[in-house]
Amino acid sequence: MPAFPKDSRTSPYRWLILAVATVLQAGAAFVTQGIAVLAGYLQKDLHLSATQVGLLITASTVAPIFTLLFVGDLLDRKSERAIIGAGMLIMALGLLGACVAPGFLALCGALFVIGMGYSTVQPGGSRSVSQWFHGHQLGIAMGIRQAGLPLGGAAAAAALPFLVGVRDWRAAFLFSVAVVLASGLLFWAVYRPPTLADRPGKRAVLTVFFLVRMVRQRWMQRVVWSGMALVGTQYGIVVFLMLFLRDRFGLPLREGGWMLLSMQLCGGVGRIVLSIWSDRCGKTGDRFVPVAVSMLATAIGLLALIGLPVDAPRSWLFGLIAVLGFFALGWYGPWVTYIADSAPPDSVGLALGAAMTVNQIAIVLTPPALGMLHDAAHDYDAVWSILIGWIVATLVLLHVLGRFHKPQAAAAGRP
Repeated sequence: MPAFPKDSRTSPYRWLILAVATVLQAGAAFVTQGIAVLAGYLQKDLHLSATQVGLLITASTVAPIFTLLFVGDLLDRKSERAIIGAGMLIMALGLLGACVAPGFLALCGALFVIGMGYSTVQPGGSRSVSQWFHGHQLGIAMGIRQAGLPLGGAAAAAALPFLVGVRDWRAAFLFSVAVVLASGLLFWAVYRPPTLADRPGKRAVLTVFFLVRMVRQRWMQRVVWSGMALVGTQYGIVVFLMLFLRDRFGLPLREGGWMLLSMQLCGGVGRIVLSIWSDRCGKTGDRFVPVAVSMLATAIGLLALIGLPVDAPRSWLFGLIAVLGFFALGWYGPWVTYIADSAPPDSVGLALGAAMTVNQIAIVLTPPALGMLHDAAHDYDAVWSILIGWIVATLVLLHVLGRFHKPQAAAAGRP
């Protein structure tokens, strides 16, 4: 281990930390995003309805609702290295359970365990990066790290359909075990907390009063409402895109998987580019601008998807999905950067945990709700229309809420 200066955030070692944090995120996302990639194959093999497909996603995302706040609070007090290492082991155990699951209910149980482990990765990895980077480098570092999520999803979209074709979906889950263990072990072996000259003291024990006080801040209200709308839309698109392309445009699931791959790759680029823009916006006092622009662009992209003719050239469809992926998946980079830059230094983990807990509620409820809507309407236009309405309503709400607050820099909103 190299010797660090008094403030190790100036050491080149921070770039190695960023690299392993990105690999960690990609490895975990390979699993969570891979569940959506496998949705069509699970539906066919287990004879599932669209509602049940949505419930599979819910099973993997409901556990963090109960654990994220606890994990976030723990991250402000303990080592990210130990917490994330334990979480990746739990994910591996859940994947092994999925490999041998005999049916729908057992598979839901295994996916629930996977979700418990994953709840350590997002806040833990984001906090580890925010510890090593600050100021004008925070956005680009967080964007690179967050790009691991769509890139992991892209790897899943490329590899898992191939594995299913060679063997079956159980083999795909088994391969995911190796991915999780390898990425988790790499992070555990390399990560160390930085040496800081001005390390903040330990905050007081978490209380309901402290949490409510944080949520009432303007920056946190922006985080909560925008995060719910964008993450709900993101999961709705990722879960149902391949099925939509099959039913509307006649694309086989394998070809739809390549479309999803392109969306994930463009989302990875978006997380980096939008986070760089966030650094520039931070100099003028508002890192939230890229998030708001992403909301508007996502709504417009979904509207264009509804209006695209069935016989439209494949190049049009590909281009639209690429642009949609840039914003509908890329928003997460500047969103997390906004949290890390706005929260008090001794409460970054708690702020991330609280925001992601609210997001998780949207993640849990959105896929089955959209599945039921499709089963009732027998049309994906209704699904995309609901998501458009959700985003537009959120933009209006944020505008109204902003009228009750004096304009201020994000950091000024700290409790």
